[in-house]
Amino acid sequence: MNKFYQVVKSEKEDDVTELIIHGDITSYKWDGSEVGSFDLAKELNDIQSNRLVVRINSYGGEVSQGLGIYNLLKSFNGEVVTLNDGFACSAASIIFMAGSKRIMPKSSLLMIHNAWTYAAGDANELRKIAEDLEKVTQPSVEIYKLNSKLSESEIKEMLNKETWISADEALTYGFATQVIDEEPKQSIGDHFLYKLVMENKELKKQVQNDSNIETKDSWKSFFNPKKGK
Repeated sequence: MNKFYQVVKSEKEDDVTELIIHGDITSYKWDGSEVGSFDLAKELNDIQSNRLVVRINSYGGEVSQGLGIYNLLKSFNGEVVTLNDGFACSAASIIFMAGSKRIMPKSSLLMIHNAWTYAAGDANELRKIAEDLEKVTQPSVEIYKLNSKLSESEIKEMLNKETWISADEALTYGFATQVIDEEPKQSIGDHFLYKLVMENKELKKQVQNDSNIETKDSWKSFFNPKKGK
């Protein structure tokens, strides 16, 4: 059966096994490319290596599966290193946090956001769903806190904004422990999306800087009006 992950012995190092997670993380197996935490648990138990390198390139998936895989990796009897091969988004960013070493190439990205769902019902039901979603999100908040220098309020603000995080930003925040120059294993489509995200982040910075300059100049003119006007 084809799976979104592979467990292989490293060809470069002895006593190292690589877990390659490239695909959606889900418990609903619509096709053979999707496997959840239950399947992965059985294979992790058979790993004899003392070092596990987890390579991730995923848009994410179910919160429950992401949390499940995170906890499986945290209980692994050996060192866990996570490596972002392109994107570690949503639930995949939680899995990335399981590494004692968390490595990101310069051209990789994290993306974090709040848990979400589809909903239907009356006002009472929708209020309950909103409250439940906040509880579902909270374990992810705790994991980000454990693996960063950020406060809970800072993390929640980033989740509310659905934030894309570059490698250098991840290192600054503490999400990553190391940034490398090696190119990740992105597809052409993923690489194009990476470029769009980074260009958008630069544009936002430029607009914010221009806005700050304009605001400062406006206040300076207000308090120091030119003579003769």
